[in-house]
Amino acid sequence: MTYCVAMHLADGLVFVSDSRTNAGIDHIATFRKLYSFGVTGERLIVLQSAGNLATSQSVVNLLKQRLDGPTPNLHNVPTLYDATALVAETIREVIARDGAPLAGNTDLTCSFLVGGQIAGNPPDLYSIYPQGNFIQATEDTPFLQLGESKYGKPILDRNLEFDTSLEEGLRCALVSFDSTIRSNLSVGMPLDLLVYHRDSLILPAGYRVTEEDKYFADIRRQWAEGLQELIGELPPPPVEYNV
Repeated sequence: MTYCVAMHLADGLVFVSDSRTNAGIDHIATFRKLYSFGVTGERLIVLQSAGNLATSQSVVNLLKQRLDGPTPNLHNVPTLYDATALVAETIREVIARDGAPLAGNTDLTCSFLVGGQIAGNPPDLYSIYPQGNFIQATEDTPFLQLGESKYGKPILDRNLEFDTSLEEGLRCALVSFDSTIRSNLSVGMPLDLLVYHRDSLILPAGYRVTEEDKYFADIRRQWAEGLQELIGELPPPPVEYNV
């Protein structure tokens, strides 16, 4: 399984993905699920993937192969909406190509988050469903998730708003991943993250968070200790609770 989260905030965009894939307990591996495309000063487009690994890799590889072609591609589409529609079309193309030879119980579906900014347009963020249709993040719902979202979602629901700073948004994302990793063995390290500042049109290098990363280790420790301390400070239940 996997867990990916992307945030569309007033100051920019935050993307974090885990890298664990598994096909049973004997087939656990590490594969990157966060990809970036772009031209410095003109556009940045970030993809995050979940679902069938073969399908998602084929989609990304086709998108890369077609960057220099005359047809619409991620380096020439005019808006993020068009970029998202192109990714959705490529998903359907790969599933149609591979579906017939693999007819049966094989689940070829995958999902993508697509975010970024193209010059002349504001930043944007979309989530593509396995069927190929998609939704857009809004100021009321400034984050989107893929995969094992239920463990980390309460952190984001309680703390994240459109006006949240990028720094705080990243902290929320890391705590969300800590909660997910603690509760679900199918999500694991390392994490790939990328932070984009609105209107910069710079292609960030991104960062890989490993098990040895001191900052993430400190975040996990402080969050756990803070929760334990807060639980201890909550008022005792009233007598009618029969405790």
